[in-house]
Amino acid sequence: MISHTKHPYLFDEFFASGKEESISPFLLPSARKWGHNLPLKAAILSACFLLLAYICHFLSPTFAPVFLLFVYILSGTPALIQTVQDLLNLELNIDILMTLAALLSVVIGSGMEGGLLLVLFELAGSMEIAVTQKTKNALSHLNKLSPTTAYLVEKDGHLVERSVREIPINSHILVKAGEIVPLDGHVIEGSSFITLDHLTGESAPITKTMGDEVPAGAKNLDGTLTLRTTKSYKDSTLRQIIELITHAQESKPTLQRWIDRIDKKYATTIIILTFLFAISLPWFFPHLPYIGVEGSIYRALTFLIAASPCALVIGAPTAYLSAISASASHGILLKGGAILDALAKCKKVAFDKTGTLTTGSLRCTNISPLTEKAATIPITQALSIAGALERPVKHPIANAILSFIQEKNLPYAAIENFLAVAGRGVKATLSDTSLPCYLGNKAFLLEQHPELQPFFSSNLSSSVQTYLFYDQALFAFHFEDEIRPYAKEVLSDLQKNLNMDISILTGDEEHNAQKVATQLEIQHVLSQLKPEDKLAQIAKLSHKQDLIMIGDGVNDAPALARATVGISMGKIGSSAAIAVSDVIFLHDNLSHLPWIIKKSHDTLRIIKQNLSLALCVIFLASIPALFGWVPLWLAVVLHEGGTLLVGLNSLRLLRKK
Repeated sequence: MISHTKHPYLFDEFFASGKEESISPFLLPSARKWGHNLPLKAAILSACFLLLAYICHFLSPTFAPVFLLFVYILSGTPALIQTVQDLLNLELNIDILMTLAALLSVVIGSGMEGGLLLVLFELAGSMEIAVTQKTKNALSHLNKLSPTTAYLVEKDGHLVERSVREIPINSHILVKAGEIVPLDGHVIEGSSFITLDHLTGESAPITKTMGDEVPAGAKNLDGTLTLRTTKSYKDSTLRQIIELITHAQESKPTLQRWIDRIDKKYATTIIILTFLFAISLPWFFPHLPYIGVEGSIYRALTFLIAASPCALVIGAPTAYLSAISASASHGILLKGGAILDALAKCKKVAFDKTGTLTTGSLRCTNISPLTEKAATIPITQALSIAGALERPVKHPIANAILSFIQEKNLPYAAIENFLAVAGRGVKATLSDTSLPCYLGNKAFLLEQHPELQPFFSSNLSSSVQTYLFYDQALFAFHFEDEIRPYAKEVLSDLQKNLNMDISILTGDEEHNAQKVATQLEIQHVLSQLKPEDKLAQIAKLSHKQDLIMIGDGVNDAPALARATVGISMGKIGSSAAIAVSDVIFLHDNLSHLPWIIKKSHDTLRIIKQNLSLALCVIFLASIPALFGWVPLWLAVVLHEGGTLLVGLNSLRLLRKK
């Protein structure tokens, strides 16, 4: 019997998930509709009222203040509330500058210009919120990968569907075939194959039986598992990944931290200068009045708006956020914008081989006899039996064997009494001879026939993944990883278009390493390296130039940590990958490497463009404003227009190309 909760979310769970508030299941449909992009809607409505106010100013001046009042209510009220909060916290920032400028505009009789300032400022602010929301959408996508509920096994054996946030450590949960594992745990009952293919593209199955650890986010293929949870929801694997993106938003690069440090001092300086100019300008220009469109207060206010560094302050963070968001949509997790700066400086790339340059998906390369009886049986006959046994099964080992048989165009043997033992192997009876046949891992065959132990030689290649046994004949199937699709094109792109030096650092045997290096045309290859050897080589290679290390994140952990930028190829179940890697490729897609390097260069280029534009607006508008050459309305347009252009320029980084 299964009980169901009312909602798949707890009330606070939804808001902790990072999803947009307007899609909350706890809101009415009408409320969700109005809540979507609310700041942008308010800014557009304010702009409409401002336009009506301008029209009425010329056609019917009586109604102009009414429409202008709506502008100040819609756009001015949020700004005023934020300003009061900042002042109570003893903070001086750009928001205070803009609110002060708008209020002073009303005081000196330039309410229209003040309204224009508020509308454009809110438009720029809503655009920045939109950029941030793009990153939240990436978090939302990752949340969808993780189940929100799990089947809790109670003491009486009943199943109760509960939110994963309510399930404590050491609880028993049931994971059915085809489901995603909701929480990390150890198997206490059942056996099955699991993969991480729904997240990483890793298709090699892993057998999980009693006592084995299963990470949250794994996909249960064929059996039913009962797990004892070892981690709570907040400490689960996928939750850690989500926190990585959140940390990336909050982790600020050097340039952004520098701008944040001077923000308060700059705002204070501009406010002081504004008051000084308002008071002292008539001393230098004796005929200049204090009040009026040519007065010192008007000019000082124009200076205040022109000198406000809105575009300067948002130029870097919006660019970094856009790049981080675009990366997340590609399945690339960055530990902050500083990683983009580091990537742009790197001139070398060192690759691990297994699982990095190779796919991890299996290809059957050979079948070899292990017993004397097997040597007398045609290989084609053994393959026909293996194909019949694996045809009803769906997992990568079966796919590799079936593909191997199809390449040889062989028929399948007739079998009956088929039985699959989840996570271990399959068995059946040959229809024509009634002989039992088995295909599975070593433990499975030894369980059926312990006398086979001497034939499982320790000298067998590690590429042996499964065995076939029937009629005293034992065969070993050999598999190998295929080189990743487009790997050669990716490496060519790195060398020719990005001028990167390529190396392979692997613990595999020299023969296997050279074979891959030859196919990929890589000259610098170091093989049979222990983890400490890789660490030493990374230190040597990165001595003169910054270096990227890309590996699986487990055996390569020391090297990943030592490199300028460490990139892990998926391996979501590995806490080592999350801990030491600067970048994680969730989909194990090697083509992401040139893309993220190019994105890092694009990010720095756009930041330079943003800062140049912002500084030009400040210097070209603020000083002329003191001489009366720039009117208040033009200063507003230049200031907020520059802010909008900077934001739109940053949004270019959201493009996936």
